[in-house]
Amino acid sequence: MTQHNAHRRRFLQAMGAAGAVAVAGCLGGDESGTEANSDQNGGEEEEEGLEAAKSVDIDQIARDPTDVPAPVDWNEPRTHDVTLRTQKVTAEIEPGVTFDYMTFEGQVPGPMIRVRQGDTVNLTFDVPEDMNAAMHNVDFHAVYGPGGGADATTIAPDDDPTQIKFRAEYPGVFIYHCAVPAMDYHISSGMFGSILVEPEDGLPEVDNEFYLGQHEIYTAGEVGEEGHHAFDHDAMMREEPTYVVFNGQAYGFTADGVGPMQANTGETARVYFANGGPNLLSSFHPIGNVWSNLYRSGDLLSEPANNVETTPVPPGTTTAAEMEFPVPGPVKLVDHALSRVVHRGALGVVNVQGEENPDVYDEDP
Repeated sequence: MTQHNAHRRRFLQAMGAAGAVAVAGCLGGDESGTEANSDQNGGEEEEEGLEAAKSVDIDQIARDPTDVPAPVDWNEPRTHDVTLRTQKVTAEIEPGVTFDYMTFEGQVPGPMIRVRQGDTVNLTFDVPEDMNAAMHNVDFHAVYGPGGGADATTIAPDDDPTQIKFRAEYPGVFIYHCAVPAMDYHISSGMFGSILVEPEDGLPEVDNEFYLGQHEIYTAGEVGEEGHHAFDHDAMMREEPTYVVFNGQAYGFTADGVGPMQANTGETARVYFANGGPNLLSSFHPIGNVWSNLYRSGDLLSEPANNVETTPVPPGTTTAAEMEFPVPGPVKLVDHALSRVVHRGALGVVNVQGEENPDVYDEDP
């Protein structure tokens, strides 16, 4: 058994009996079928077009989902000095599969920026020389101005850093992304992130905050095929991704990846979920839970929707959604276009620990 097939078998086993059934939380699916497809796509004849896997520049392309700035605790407008640097890194999509990512600050998604309505941001944007000849910029969906700042921030690697200033006029949670003419290629390669503009009265307190970004990766290799995967522009134009991932990594926040997210029973969590795209809508769903409060499309001013099972998150959108944890056990965060979960990597797990609550859920009544 090849390394990538062993990895995928361990992943399916980690999901529990029947593999894909446990992933989906509904009937259907067959682990052997997934294994067979992986064998067919990963054979030596199929790998001839791939280079050997490259040495990686970073052990983990996936940004830690708990890497979220602290909530706003000020009542008057402030000024924030923010620097965003582009960085090209080679990293693993999954074990044995390397890819050249383009990022903001070295991981996917780019760092979350958190301010209050009325705050001013002094942004410095830098494209170091190691980005080859590619032009880059940054378009903030939270900014009034040409291209959301993209027009003024468009620079090449040999240019001096550029600066813009903007005031956060409207609250919400919004995406930012590279917006040069090849923006679909750049976003697919990892160049997107989120900016949270809290309302003047702040947000309700929660016990945990997580930051996830979904995007598609289009490569010349098949899913799970070991080697270095070059970007496939034709596949992108057909909107046929090889991988659909959270934070740049297939199955990153599972036991076979960098590990699940953590919470305790009785706690609450808010998830900031950015869909970078560049093309596919995400159907964001917590298996074994609901979005107790859902701020549709990042709208933080309207009353949140309650107890929503699945919410559509279009590309170019960040949504905020909250969960409660009355019982222990894994909560699986998925794109409910389930082939993306079973085959392409769109899965993260929140490991909830604590006392059983048989009044709510009893496995052995």
